Amino acid sequence: MSTADLQLSAALTATKPQGILGTAKDASQAAKAAEDFEAVFINEFMGAMFEGIKTDGPFGGGPGEAIFRSLMIDQYSKAVAKQGGFGLATAVKKELLHAQENTR
Repeated sequence: MSTADLQLSAALTATKPQGILGTAKDASQAAKAAEDFEAVFINEFMGAMFEGIKTDGPFGGGPGEAIFRSLMIDQYSKAVAKQGGFGLATAVKKELLHAQENTR
């Protein structure tokens, strides 16, 4: 096979329609990306919400608690986004799929 034949074969493979499985994979990836984006968005809100809370007592405060709090807020954000969050993921997924359709 010549180089031109290999390039033609690669071009035909790249332009071949993907079918149902390809679409489902793209949709699930878009849904995951949208949910992750919403989790980051919620994380920013929760970070501001927890920022003013002071910790008192013999076991409160310190750099360890600051690190733990950021990890806790991250997990809270992911849990809220997974359960529907603010509804932002639906709109983001729709826009991602729309943008993806326009580039094909």
